[in-house]
Amino acid sequence: MNWTRGHIIGHGSSAAVSAAKSRFSGEVFAVKSVELSKSQLLQKEQKILSQLRSPYIVSYKGYDVTEEKDKLMFNLMMEYMQEGTLSDEIRKQSGWINEPLMGYYTKQILLGLEYLHSRGIAHCDIKGQNILLGKTGAKIGDFGCSRWIDPTERDGGRAASSTEPIGGTPMFMAPEVARGEEQGCPADIWGLGCTIIEMATGGSPWTNVSTAASLLYRIAFSGESPEIPNFLSLESRDFLSKCLRRDPKERWTAKQLLKHPFLEEKSNLNSSVNQDSPTSILDQDIWNSVEESESMDSTILQTVSSPLQRVRELGSNSEELNWRWNDDERWITVRRITSE
Repeated sequence: MNWTRGHIIGHGSSAAVSAAKSRFSGEVFAVKSVELSKSQLLQKEQKILSQLRSPYIVSYKGYDVTEEKDKLMFNLMMEYMQEGTLSDEIRKQSGWINEPLMGYYTKQILLGLEYLHSRGIAHCDIKGQNILLGKTGAKIGDFGCSRWIDPTERDGGRAASSTEPIGGTPMFMAPEVARGEEQGCPADIWGLGCTIIEMATGGSPWTNVSTAASLLYRIAFSGESPEIPNFLSLESRDFLSKCLRRDPKERWTAKQLLKHPFLEEKSNLNSSVNQDSPTSILDQDIWNSVEESESMDSTILQTVSSPLQRVRELGSNSEELNWRWNDDERWITVRRITSE
């Protein structure tokens, strides 16, 4: 290996993420790794990420296969984001983010989504834990649930399969995704709306739910949308209402939302707004003191035949869940995969 693996710094939707350092240049980067025999999803993520070049998307650094402890490992190398995740920042800011900073991050996420959607790619798992922070602000990371929505973009032009995986995190899923109907760009906008509520309140976009199954049923069939906090400004509440329309055809696009008054003058916030952001891990002894971040459980789902069955299957492996912030909190990522 021409690089050294450090401690685990997190878990993506498909594999563990470690800090790593080049033996030659000393560059520090992040590496997501899984056994080669189980790397189908990570290889798909590599194909997607390798096509992306945007200041609002975590940068692709390459991939390789290594032998470690008598196992072949597939490794995806990415930009290392020293400030952690947006969810980390929310907790650092005493459980909520002020509105100017919230608008600043929202604009950067939207610029990333506009770029993805213009390339025919849907992220499919937008949430605070998948938004990474660095010196230049927010970037979208973890493409483990992403999918091509434009058949010409997939595998060099081959048509996309009608059984493309549906997955993501229940708390941030759009109604059409919870019903198993479709998952495209509008679902990312819904996820953004839920993430803004996460920033504003430090809590989940849905309250009074005890299990993943009841949550998915509520999202899919209740006709409700997440409650928009009353303490937010009129502009931010209007912005959220455009993101959280239950009909995906009525949701605003990333391009439309970038012109919304809520985001005016949000691109050049002084760095002092974020003066309490987490200390860079690079300022510490990265190879000795990096603690593991929260783990993220993955549930692999079997193909089911009806929307209600899909909802039941999504929650079938989950016990009662506590969705409030606490030291043991886990956002659960679920995914359905189909055989080749």
